[in-house]
Amino acid sequence: MINYKYIQVEKVGFRAYMILNRSEKRNAFTPTMVNEIHHAFELFNNDEDIKIVLIKAKGSIFCAGMDLNTFNNPALDITNPRIKNINISLGEVFDKLHKPSIAIVEGNVIAGGFLILLGCTYVFCKPEVQFRLPELALGIFPFQVMSSLLKVLPEKKVLQLCLETDYFDLEKAISLGIVDDYLNEDNLEKLINSFSNTNSKILSSGIVALRHLSDLSRNAHFSYLKSVLDSLKMKS
Repeated sequence: MINYKYIQVEKVGFRAYMILNRSEKRNAFTPTMVNEIHHAFELFNNDEDIKIVLIKAKGSIFCAGMDLNTFNNPALDITNPRIKNINISLGEVFDKLHKPSIAIVEGNVIAGGFLILLGCTYVFCKPEVQFRLPELALGIFPFQVMSSLLKVLPEKKVLQLCLETDYFDLEKAISLGIVDDYLNEDNLEKLINSFSNTNSKILSSGIVALRHLSDLSRNAHFSYLKSVLDSLKMKS
């Protein structure tokens, strides 16, 4: 696997690891970082030995969402010459991963970091982890997160959560369906190992089929909401 600037990728047996590696910026994602994740996921999809993808992060913050500096000024983003950048959202990237995935969350999740949790099959967090959608307090709106939240919450709850800008705790995240459970190493290993003898082609085909059965316009959601964000940037 190639070297990336903002993520680390490792394959161990039937497991693949994708680790956010921009801790000095609280793992805030840039367009290049999103494209690196997309590139890694395509490699995972095409590797029949991989049966489960584990998502982790370095540093004290799991992910602080979009790097607003690079969003407002794309020239600040440092591209990776080994991959081709395309105009794609993080939500779309996770929708294109056709392997079961587990987010192992050991730090706070803020703003667009929710896209990672909502894009994973399973999410397990340490008890002290907190969650926040601060966008409204910053004069913007969590457009793309809103679309992903619709996968686990009714519309009314989605809007309420987008309007609340304070931190909330793990118990609330579990009650909302954003997180599945507390992080327990023994239970995590048991879950991971349950995939060891499964057929990766069957896993992938099942995930693809499920996504076709769900809202077929989800990718249109992400593209539309990204266009809204782009138009706001042009007006500022």
